[in-house]
Amino acid sequence: MSTATDRVPTAREPRLLGQTVVLIGGSAGIGLETARLARAEGAEVVLTGRSSERLERAASDVDARSTAAFDANDSPAVEQFFKGLPGPIDHVLVTAGGPAYVPLLEMEAADVHRALGEHVVVALDVARNAAPKMRPGGTLLLMGGTGGRKISRDLGLVSAATAVLPPFTAALALELAPLRVNLIAAGFVDTPLSASYFDEEGLEARREELRETLPIGRVVGPADVAALAVHLMTNTALTGATFDIDGGQQFVQ
Repeated sequence: MSTATDRVPTAREPRLLGQTVVLIGGSAGIGLETARLARAEGAEVVLTGRSSERLERAASDVDARSTAAFDANDSPAVEQFFKGLPGPIDHVLVTAGGPAYVPLLEMEAADVHRALGEHVVVALDVARNAAPKMRPGGTLLLMGGTGGRKISRDLGLVSAATAVLPPFTAALALELAPLRVNLIAAGFVDTPLSASYFDEEGLEARREELRETLPIGRVVGPADVAALAVHLMTNTALTGATFDIDGGQQFVQ
């Protein structure tokens, strides 16, 4: 006669319990979805963005500890935000900004500076001001892309800006240690920012194209990227590296 042993599920402790996560660009898309998952894992979250109205809605959605409305490209505003932020904090995700697809010969000098330096300048401003308030082993997460790795007339300087980020991330990780710095390189992610590059018909066509061509058979969503971001926050062996999340897009398109 055999006896069955009942298996009682073991409840695990939330992975970010007692920690604070700051989302620079946290009012929508990847930033907001990461805030949602971080909250589910026990963290307190602080959301920033340019729109007070969107921040208010997002804060209500995830029960954020606080919000701050400012442009991440405004260096004094970034400094003021972190100076006024109660510490300590543990993790910072920077999703603010997006690529500018402008033909090279149509770009003015200011456009070139912005396209090549915007992500780096914002990351340095955030790192410089956040680091003094971050616990050792905390994480600064930056956002890049995989689509810009291919040279194309349509991409303008996006490919050059994309190439800068991995070595920049690695160098910054060495300077900030024992804080950790990692780069998330995404392909098309179905967010409001991505949608802004298409009209309604073009957006649905793009989604259908990806469903048919990507090895994963579906479109990557903000929850996918959020899951990777929280993993990078919790795995303390990871620093100075680039992590692709595009559903295999770079291999088939």
